[in-house]
Amino acid sequence: MSPDTTIGQRRVAIWRSALLLGSETFIRAQGDALDRWTPTYVGATRIDSALARPDDVITYPDAGREFLRLRLSGASPRLRSVLAGVRPDLVHAHFGGDGWLVSRTARQLGVPLIVTVHGHDVTRQPQSPGLHGVRYRRNLRTVFDRAALIVAVSEVIRERAVAWGADPAKVRVHHTGVPVPDLVPMAPKRWDVVFVGRFVAKKGVDDLLTALAELDSPRPRALLIGDGPLLPWMRERAEHLGVDATFVGGQPPESVQRHLAESRMLACPSKTAPDGDTEGLPTTLLEAGALGLPVVATRHSGIPEAVLDGRTGLLTPEGDPAALAASIARLLGDAGLRHRLGTAARAHVAENFDLNSQTRRLEDLYDEVTADEPAVTRP
Repeated sequence: MSPDTTIGQRRVAIWRSALLLGSETFIRAQGDALDRWTPTYVGATRIDSALARPDDVITYPDAGREFLRLRLSGASPRLRSVLAGVRPDLVHAHFGGDGWLVSRTARQLGVPLIVTVHGHDVTRQPQSPGLHGVRYRRNLRTVFDRAALIVAVSEVIRERAVAWGADPAKVRVHHTGVPVPDLVPMAPKRWDVVFVGRFVAKKGVDDLLTALAELDSPRPRALLIGDGPLLPWMRERAEHLGVDATFVGGQPPESVQRHLAESRMLACPSKTAPDGDTEGLPTTLLEAGALGLPVVATRHSGIPEAVLDGRTGLLTPEGDPAALAASIARLLGDAGLRHRLGTAARAHVAENFDLNSQTRRLEDLYDEVTADEPAVTRP
């Protein structure tokens, strides 16, 4: 939007401390889809990724002593000055820990705060051992108290937030939407199975490779998109198992969409990691459904809210490569089933997870939170 079009609209400061990881397209897409509210993206430090923008407001470009002060105390004169300069009517922070970083400043400025909890911030991190865990749990309870509203990306994540001290009356489930194209792009199918995500334990890539190794008549062609700490190990594992797997690393959103269109199915074998890390609701499930792609996934966290077993995809128990292999083989051997599930998946996403519709609902929450707050007058 041009500056002239923002006059009279309310402004939301969208806060993510590290602005912005390439895997966090859902934050940028949601903010860009706002209609009645004008977003300004504010972060502590800039991440060099495909999602970075020159007009992002970066509070600590040198990531120096002032940033350390914020991380230790939750207070910083520089952050207060920067956020006051943005003049938001509302602050929307993503992830519980980041919400704590900005919560004191928002309170000092008299600006209401919404915090979205996504997954690891209310699953793995609160279970951290020692002083780090004690401090994180204290900070999480503090931001839950300070926030006017807590948004959970799935019912399971809502339950976890409440378990860690959030007032149930303040926690709402809101599914982050994805764009639903008017037409499904037609592309030759180069891949039998595609995976999109970070290479971390909760994504279950090890189970996917084990499942693919069980199928050899013919062996499926798999494309794995993403990066992360386990990527080198997964490359070695695929080679050891003799899996026909192509690893392409992290990709920009337009490339991910193209690769999805070139695939017969998406695999999402998520599971609870040994350290307790859990998914919220993986956005790639919705992106695949929007393109009419059936999904093979696990009954993990919020996934059953997006994938209806036997109707829009096939669900298996988490951590069960044999069951995953059976579902992949079933879809590969039945083009009619793939078409029926993919068509139903697209209809399900369009009805329940469309980005524009879901963002209008988010703006309703913004309106609700600020109903008793006077709008900031723009010059």
